[in-house]
Amino acid sequence: MKIIKAKNAGFCFGVKRAMKLALEAAANNEKNIYSLGPLIHNPQEVELLSQKGVHVTSDLKSLGPGDVLIIRSHGTTPMVLEEARAKGVNIVDATCPFVVKAQKVAKQLSDEGYQVVIVGESNHPEVIGIRGFVGKDAWVVEKSEEIEFFPDKPRMGIIAQTTQSFENFQGVVCAVLEKTSELKAVNTICNATAYRQIEAMELTKNVDVMIVIGGRNSANTTRLAELCGQSGIPTHHVETAKELETSWLESKEKIGVTAGASTPDWIIKEVIDRLKILGVERKNS
Repeated sequence: MKIIKAKNAGFCFGVKRAMKLALEAAANNEKNIYSLGPLIHNPQEVELLSQKGVHVTSDLKSLGPGDVLIIRSHGTTPMVLEEARAKGVNIVDATCPFVVKAQKVAKQLSDEGYQVVIVGESNHPEVIGIRGFVGKDAWVVEKSEEIEFFPDKPRMGIIAQTTQSFENFQGVVCAVLEKTSELKAVNTICNATAYRQIEAMELTKNVDVMIVIGGRNSANTTRLAELCGQSGIPTHHVETAKELETSWLESKEKIGVTAGASTPDWIIKEVIDRLKILGVERKNS
């Protein structure tokens, strides 16, 4: 049995940066340290951060002067930042540069009078943050089919949640063309996300089964698993090595492994090591 790991599996630049800033804050501060929501979409890594003194909060109510607030890579709204500063909270901004770009582009489109359309998940923290730079008038759509329920507008501008697939973004753009006479589309998809998805799809052509590693609350990991499954190759999404099942490997000679942008190297290693053990057990059974 051969295990083939995708080269770009695991932490992306934005997540690595957020983790680095969080650990530096934990090492340099004696005050209370919080991340606004889980720093990354990986329960195991969030628990490790908690052990180092970086705790998760869902709001600013319990924070006071001198406390440290880490803005995760997904970013947040200007209103939240203003509230934190007003309370005397020290902000460590770990917003991914790609997300910052999407926020700025959304605001610019709105300022120029375009009806802003955000292609993404309405409840995702990144999308909520981006929308905060535009206002409630921004539309959020996940699929091209949803556009038919919105009215026509003379000028429309489209951006994407950074973890969207280019194909889905392109589909929404084509649908919006029928709703407006002037369209401005800006591709704000993260390059790392695009590369990871392309690499995973290429890998499915050369393996018998795909294992996708990452938190189930991770949008980019879930999308990776969806894309791999759409290829027709049996695909299994796991958070940890404990979830692997021997039956998945029956009659399989090549195992493809990839992981979402919030999946640490140590979890990927545990999964691969477990796959090797299961492979030996299968061979000897």
